[in-house]
Order: sequence, then structure tokens, then C-alpha cells
Amino acid sequence: MTDTRFDPAVADERWQHAWAEAGTFTADSGSPKPKSYILEMFPYPSGRIHMGHVRNYTMGDVLARYQRMQGFEVLHPMGWDAFGMPAENAAMEKGVHPGGWTRTNIAQMKAQLQRIGFALDWTREFATCDPEYYGHEQALFLDLFAAGLVYRKESTVNWDPVDMTVLANEQVIDGKGWRSGAEVEKRKLNQWFLKITDFADDLLEGLGKLEDWPEKVRLMQENWIGKSQGLEFSFDLSDGGKLPVYTTRPDTIFGASFCAIAADHPIAQGLAGDPEVAAFIEQCKRGGTKAAEVETAEKLGYLTPITAKHPFSGADLPVFIANFVLMEYGTGAVMGVPGHDQRDFEFATKYELPIMRVVAADPARADEPFKGEAEAGDGAIVNSDFLNGMSVEDAKQAVITRAESEGWGEGRTVWRLRDWGVSRQRYWGTPIPFIHCDTCGVVPVPKDQLPVTLPEDVSFDIPGNPLERHPTWKHVDCPKCSKPALRETDTLDTFTNSSWYFLRFASQPADRPFDPEEVAKWMPVQHYIGGIEHAILHLLYARFWTRALAHMGQIDVAEPFAALFTQGMVTHETYSRTDEARGVPVFFGPEEVDRTSDGATLLADGAPVEVGRVIKMSKSKKNVVDPDAIIARHGADAVRWFMLSDSPPERDLPWSDAGIEGCARFVQRLWRLFQAYDADATGEDKGLDRKTHQTIAAVAADIEALGFNKAVARIYELTGAAEKAAPSASRSAAIRALVHLAAPMMPHLAEEVWAKMGEGLIADAPWPEVDPALLVDDEVTIALQHMGKLRDTVTAPKGSSKEDLEALALASANLQRSIDGAAIRKVIVVPDRLVNIVT
Repeated sequence: MTDTRFDPAVADERWQHAWAEAGTFTADSGSPKPKSYILEMFPYPSGRIHMGHVRNYTMGDVLARYQRMQGFEVLHPMGWDAFGMPAENAAMEKGVHPGGWTRTNIAQMKAQLQRIGFALDWTREFATCDPEYYGHEQALFLDLFAAGLVYRKESTVNWDPVDMTVLANEQVIDGKGWRSGAEVEKRKLNQWFLKITDFADDLLEGLGKLEDWPEKVRLMQENWIGKSQGLEFSFDLSDGGKLPVYTTRPDTIFGASFCAIAADHPIAQGLAGDPEVAAFIEQCKRGGTKAAEVETAEKLGYLTPITAKHPFSGADLPVFIANFVLMEYGTGAVMGVPGHDQRDFEFATKYELPIMRVVAADPARADEPFKGEAEAGDGAIVNSDFLNGMSVEDAKQAVITRAESEGWGEGRTVWRLRDWGVSRQRYWGTPIPFIHCDTCGVVPVPKDQLPVTLPEDVSFDIPGNPLERHPTWKHVDCPKCSKPALRETDTLDTFTNSSWYFLRFASQPADRPFDPEEVAKWMPVQHYIGGIEHAILHLLYARFWTRALAHMGQIDVAEPFAALFTQGMVTHETYSRTDEARGVPVFFGPEEVDRTSDGATLLADGAPVEVGRVIKMSKSKKNVVDPDAIIARHGADAVRWFMLSDSPPERDLPWSDAGIEGCARFVQRLWRLFQAYDADATGEDKGLDRKTHQTIAAVAADIEALGFNKAVARIYELTGAAEKAAPSASRSAAIRALVHLAAPMMPHLAEEVWAKMGEGLIADAPWPEVDPALLVDDEVTIALQHMGKLRDTVTAPKGSSKEDLEALALASANLQRSIDGAAIRKVIVVPDRLVNIVT
């Protein structure tokens, strides 16, 4: 081996072609090897992969390659989460078909992923917009319907009057449609729902068994499911009616100073004959329904002529219609306790309502005024009649017990989780497989008529759902009575596509969604890797679908993902100038800027630009780095190595040109070391042998723990040790081991070297074996001190006696020079650590 420089452009293409030709990464369900399923959250085909994708998939790729070397049959697939609004936006803005736009993007992104050399089983590739995929999804949806887990009801939705579509809460920004900018309205529409609440308790309980999930993700899901114990009761109203409310804090009932109802509450609607009430209700409809928006919006209320009688004090509490109360949550009415709820505090402050303290950390401060905000903490009950002095939990139970004994309320467990509304008034999604017949009602599409495919001849020149206005597609005969009927024109929320895709990767029969026996071989996914932004909805919905399918007897697994890892983002500083005319920043990409230690200038004119914070790479901020350009310059392995080094994988990784250049230099450094391999070398270096075997074991442990940056650091150390060592059989063994250790991380370099020193592909080679005897250090370094100051070090057999260590110390020339003939008063020996001479 005499080549002086590694050529990544040649090696990358050569070995990617070799793996494809050999079908190296095609998973074999019939293999007798133990199975390992490694999966990264599949991407949306937006057109280009970004460095966040590269980092995510590199981590999964290292795991997949390592597991193969450990003797596992590995399933490591790739596909495309291809339905959704971006494609429709492109259709509207660019005059293209969503399908064509999506397919072009898939082709571009697939080519990019292949250039990085990921060990993916491309034979299982699919896009969720493939009729073969969504037809099976329609079949599963019908199964869920038959099992009583799908229903249709009237529901309040966010309606964009310009785009003429329902918006998810996340698509409502400051009360406006995220795309159109129009004021969002609340409307009641018939919507399809999945009964995820039937599994609320099971989903919550299951979190406790997910020991290999991040604690923060489990907590986020726990809070989203939101199990709580509380009191449901009704206020007697001054007009003779009742106002049901539910509270999780019955202990604060003596602090209630008002009641508030939603704008679409029956009582509010009953008052809407008053023009002022009607106008206020319309104003409330223009607000968002996101919890975050409701919490942060200005609290507005309309005082009704009705009052509510307090069940204990008998006081008459004012009843308001309020914009922060939603009909979809609880009973659509709340008991306002401003002293201990910030939302109520803001409302009471605005409308000058009483704010009473009924929980105090120190009972002696029961009458202390509030300092500008509510206090939701724990403490003792005060100013609350028979509850005074009780703890919060005791007071909750006391109020519930009294309400139940007196017959005006009862204790109840409730959930924050709501059934999943899956209807979307959009074209680019899975058609909901139902037909509306005037005679038969809502009728499922027969399974032998699936898939219900999307029509190709649609236009987006008019806002709204193209399926609704299509001249022929929605017109169909009823499967039951054969009379003219209409197809459902809503499509499914795209979260449904990603709620079962991992099962389709595991098994892909043509005649059904999956084969349960094949699924059982692979599931659950051993390692699932993706962003923290999917911690709640995607993961919760996938857990629900898995449970629902198990409930129906279609699979025998409850949790889809045994271990979850949420990687950090790839970040970069921003470069901008302020547009003086518009007063807004104009951003520039890294390729447009000359960055030095003194600052940055624009290449186009040489004038300075402002260097901004290091933030997540974003197209809008232009602080993105093109993976293709970096791979063309440095090769795939340098990019992969950079993604694994320095930062712990769960933390953000700041991109730097110096960092990637350093990684490229290390690739060449390893290449030069590999040229020194000599299969015929003789001679032993016991210390290097020990270092080699300890590194093999440690890197394996680091990869299994997803401590990729630690594994990288150990490979650096062994490389340095091998470079310094004299030629020997031990040095060649260390070099050979380094090829194996580098193979999951820098596979093209490893294959190029292995072609000259081994047999076959290193992708098929086993992980190097470890000699357990060499994992234990039998020598230690002893610090030699004079009067507590280090003067020398020596190597000694581990467990050496005090006498032997003292003799070694006194034989040290450096230590003797420091003593300089002085009388020795004491010798302190700490076994295996140090010898200190006191004069």
C-alpha cells in the first residue's frame, strides 16, 4: 500500500456502486441471524436534504453498520413522508401538480442520500403518496371504523376564509391563517375523528415502560395526555338554570370570584339575540384555538346578566362570556380563581374582580396581597372556612367528599387528551374511504374498491379543496343501494401516514397492509432517531395506531419504538444587512460571505455584513450549508466524521468550515497510517496491544450508548498511539483494528483500505474480537513527589508493595536532584498512585 493520498471522489462512487451491486444492505427476513431494526424518522421531500438530515441519518447509519458487524440481520429502510400542504402551496404558487413536484424532490433527495453512502435498504422504499401505500392505509382506516375507533361528528374548527380550508391549531399564527394571512374564523363542520381517548390510560401507563426514551419526551407526552383528578359540579344560576364546570383544584373553591363560559356555550348562544353579545361572540370566533395562543392573547370578557351561586358561601358570582374559554375543553365553562391561576388573574385584574388568597406557603401571610401575578404553588389552605389549615391534597378530597355527600357534585378523572380530528379539506392527502348516500347515510367504500385514488386532473387556481369542486371524481353510486351518492372529499391528516409506516417497512405484501408474522420478526424498532419537535404528536399517534392494531388482533406488539433518541440540530451563524428602505434584515448565505476572525464581508461588494447568532440552519435565514458542495470538496466520509465528532449527539452541533476541514485532514491522516500496515511484521508492543483492545471494547460500548463523539475521541487516541509506535506486529494489529472501528463512520475509506488488506467487503466483516485479559491494566503510573510537588513519574506493576514503590522512587534521578542530599523524615506511599518524600 503506497498510495500517498486518499481520493474520496473515486472511492465514494466505487464503494456505493459495489454495495448496490451486491445488495449488501438488503434485509433478509428469512435470515437466522438475530434481527435489528434501525429507523430514522423519514423525511418530507421538500427538494433538498439539509445538514440536519445528514446528522440524523449518519447516527442511524453508524448503528446499522455496527449492528451488522456484530452479527445482526439489520433492517435500515428509507421512504418519504410525501403528503401535505407544502406540495399544494407549490401547486398554487408555481402552477405545478403536487405529485410531479413531490416526485422530482424525491429523486433529488434520494440521489443526495446515496452520495453520503448510507447503508439503506432501498428495496423497501415507498412514498406515502403512492396509491399502493395509502390504499392500505384506507383499509386500516376502515378496520378502525369497524372496531368502533372512527366516528364523525360536528366540531368547531379553525376556518381560513381565503384558502377555504380547515387549519390545524399549529397553522393559526396570531389569529391568522399561516399562508393566507386572513383572520381565522371558528366554524362548526362535520369532521372525522379517531378515538385515541379510548387508549389514554394505556398510553399513559405505557410511558413508564419506555426506559430507553428521553425523560423529557415521556414527560411531554404525559402532560399532553394530561390525566387529572378533580370535581365536576354545577352552579345554580340566577335564571333557574345550571352551569356545569370541572375543576382540578377544588381546594381553591373559596377563592372563586367569577365564572366564565365559551363563546359557543349554549348559554352564550341563548343570549346572542342581544346585538352586543352577538358582536362579542363574533370577535371571539376570530381568535386562535391553540392553547399557547389562548394563554397569551389579551383576556376579553362580556358580563352577562346571569349570576352563579357559590355552593358553600352562597355568594352570587358574575358570569362572563370569555375569549379564553374553549367549548372543546371540559364543559366549556370555568370557575375563575384569580389568586391561583394566571389566566384568571389577568382577567380579574382587567375587570376589577376580587382576587383572594386561599393557598399560602405561610399561613401567617394569608392576607398578604399578590405581587402582580397568581401563585399556583403548594401550601396550606387559608380563608376557606372548614378547609383552613388543610394541605392542598386533603382539601381537594374534603371538598369532593362533601359535594358527593350533599349531592351537588362528584369526583372525576379527566384527560387533557382529545380525540384526534383527522379531516383535512385538502387535495394532497389520503382520501377518506367513505361515501355519503341520502338513503343509506355514511357508507364505507368496499375494500375490493380500494385504493380510492386521487384524481390527477385538478387545478389550484381557485382557493379551497379541488376534490370538492371536481366535476366527476366525487360522484359515485352508493355501494349499498346503487343510487347516486357522493364521495367524502376530506383527506386524512398527514400524521396518519407516519403512524404506521414503520410496519410497512417491515412487511410489504401486495394484498394487505402487512404480514403480522413478518412484522413480528422485526418489531419493535430497536432504535428510532429523530427531532424533538416530533416528541408529542407523531410519537403519540404512532403509539396509538400500534395499540389500536394490536387491539384488533392485527399485530402482537404494543409499543412501536423500544428506544428513542432525539438528536440535536446543526447550527450556523447568520450574516445580514439591514435594508434601509424597508427596515428589515436581508440575509446572505455562507457561500456569499468572506468570514475572517475580524468579521465578515460580502464577496459581491467587499462591504461588511453583520455576524448574527449561531442558530438552527434555516432557509429563511440563509444560514444553510449545502451537503453536495461539501461532499464534492471533502468527500462523504469527512462530512460523516464531522457529524459524529465534538458535540454529544443530543446537543446542537455548530457548523464550522475549520471543523470540516479538520475532519478532511484526519481522513488523509488515517489513510497515511493505513499505508504502514505490514501483514508480515514481527515484534510485540504490549502497551499498544492493550490500548488496541481497550479501544475496540470502548468504541463498541460508546456506539451502543449512542456516544458517537466519545467513540470518535477514542479512535483519535488509538490513531495517535499507532502513529508513534515502532513497526511491529502489534502496530499492524492496531492499524487493522482501526480500519474496522472506522468502518461504520467512514465506510468508503475503510472499504478502500480493506480491499488491499482483507477479503470481501468490510461492510460484511465482523467486529474485531477483544482479548479480555488485555482489557485490564496490569501496569500503573506512579507519581513521585517531593514535599507534595510532582518531580517524576514511573511505571510499576499494578499492586506493587510499598517497599517496591519506595525503592523505585528513591532510584529516580529527578527525585534525588530535588532532595539534594537532605535527610528523609518520612515516605508516604499511596498504593498504585503516588510516593511522596518528606524531608
